Amino acid sequence: MTSDTRTIDVYDRRAADYADVTKDLNELDELKDFINALPKGARVLDLGCGPGLYAQVMADAGFAVDAMDASIEMVRLAAQYDGVNAYQASFDDVTGDAVYHGIWASFSLLHAPREKFPDHLAALYRALKPNGMFYIGMKLGDGDARDRIDRFYTYYTKDELLTYLTEAGFKIDSSRQGRGPGLDGVDADWIAVAAHA
Repeated sequence: MTSDTRTIDVYDRRAADYADVTKDLNELDELKDFINALPKGARVLDLGCGPGLYAQVMADAGFAVDAMDASIEMVRLAAQYDGVNAYQASFDDVTGDAVYHGIWASFSLLHAPREKFPDHLAALYRALKPNGMFYIGMKLGDGDARDRIDRFYTYYTKDELLTYLTEAGFKIDSSRQGRGPGLDGVDADWIAVAAHA
């Protein structure tokens, strides 16, 4: 697994805290749109599923949900939900062609190094069925850095992110920007993008 071990250690130690911080599902409108765009019984991937809150909503909607995370403690939390197939894996472990009707990547790929980002997007594009839906949430900014609790982040501007997505083959449907606190308690600018293969 090539994920940043220091970042994974933070999530392993603070899995319960992260579940508490994210329990209000502040992306619920985007999740509803994602669910409504998919066929009945769709197979979906929750990439970097964290405690599995979004995966649970998708499973409750009748989807077959694969929920992967590099943190074993996050996987343990996600596995408690009925209908969620939770397992430990890294971004490098995404393989297969035309496997998923949708992929949900909520603030997970921001932990990938910039040089690996195009490869990850290409693998996700291949893993989607034709016209499959893709959601990605990222923090906005420049460069890369560790936050005050030692998680590694790669930041992108809106234009950079949209360029990476279109170069990978995605067609952009919509985007939304906002600002809010994360696990470290610091307010940060973010962007959410809905796209399709």
